[in-house]
Amino acid sequence: MENGTKKVWHFQAAANGAANGNGKARSKAAVATIREVRFALMDNLNKEDQRPLIELGHGDPSSFPCFRTDSAAEDAIVDAVRSGKFNSYGPSAGILPARRAIAGYLNNGLPYELSPEDVFITLGCAHAIEVTLTTLARPGSNILLPRPGYPYYDACAANRNLEVRHYGLLSDHGWEVDLEAVESLTDHNTAAIVIVNPGNPCGNVYSYEHLKKIAETARKLGILVIADEVYGHLAFGSNPFVAMGVFGSIAPVITLGSISKRWIVPGWRLGWLVISDPNNVLRNSGFVDLIRGSLNTSPDPPTFIQAAVPQILANTKESFFARINGLLREAVDLCYERLEGIPCITCPKKPEGSMFAMVKLECSELEGIKDDMDFCLKLAKEESVIILPGTTVGQKGWLRITFAIEPATLEVALGRIKAFCERHAKNKNKQ
Repeated sequence: MENGTKKVWHFQAAANGAANGNGKARSKAAVATIREVRFALMDNLNKEDQRPLIELGHGDPSSFPCFRTDSAAEDAIVDAVRSGKFNSYGPSAGILPARRAIAGYLNNGLPYELSPEDVFITLGCAHAIEVTLTTLARPGSNILLPRPGYPYYDACAANRNLEVRHYGLLSDHGWEVDLEAVESLTDHNTAAIVIVNPGNPCGNVYSYEHLKKIAETARKLGILVIADEVYGHLAFGSNPFVAMGVFGSIAPVITLGSISKRWIVPGWRLGWLVISDPNNVLRNSGFVDLIRGSLNTSPDPPTFIQAAVPQILANTKESFFARINGLLREAVDLCYERLEGIPCITCPKKPEGSMFAMVKLECSELEGIKDDMDFCLKLAKEESVIILPGTTVGQKGWLRITFAIEPATLEVALGRIKAFCERHAKNKNKQ
């Protein structure tokens, strides 16, 4: 109280009000993120359950000894710190040796050569997403996102007043892009299409032929391709990983990636945004200048981690990558086999990459389970297992399960899920 009157404060939370005229959309987007949903599920755990919590809700296997990163990566970090040369601020686009090394790493398999000028280092792949969508967000523009898909894109787009239009992924065709839907959704305000390959949340790995069709469709529609390849090279099925940048001469490509997944170090927060555009469409349009401007007003990854990148990329042996992919292959085989024994859950296609499987949930076969979110809340409470409801990734009635954990722990988790489903089955006598 001041002089007997109530003090009026002239601010309010943007989610409640009119910041950018889109408060409601941004509030909804924030609630829909994987992190928010995981926290809600963990709040529902039974604190009296003495069994250890098993997390199948997000892709971070780094806590398991079998998934420890390569010693060459650890040595590179130590060497960078001990050199004493990387304690200063770095340039907003990233230090030159790291950009040069990333360009060289990504050049493998490309029909043209990337230069350090094509590479911008970011604070993880999430930061690369933010910068890209900020650059695209002109008034009235829209972007095409996959459904199911990684919800961080939706949240970032809502925060920037960038309209989202969702195209479908075809579960009965290996989660390929529904290109007919893409064409029907596009208009003169459509800026880009996002593809995630290898796929989160579906575990798909697109063939060379399908990626080429995506690029040709983008060229026809006059839009750029944002290729989220954060799970690049984590492929262990029939399709090898093919970088979307291979088709940069057909349509301009922005490649997003990081060392987080392939090296199993998500906490190191080192990502990149790379221009794969040999025809210089993006440079000539001023798009690259806008990227630089966005980076000038955002945080950078630590310079010592950037400094370690050349050594990490040069010294990590192929045997490390082969071992990680072998562990993931073993885990997905186990996961797929055990899921087949759970009557109310169906996995339409065995994952061939990334760290996730999308499975269909038949709530009609369960007693007292309303939907996928209700299933996950009750599973957390009764079995201390966290999995992600499909609603979070835009696929109501489905579940996203990560198999990227120690196989023995994964087997325990899947056993608990089976016990939960059998306990809630409507026809228990048939189980």
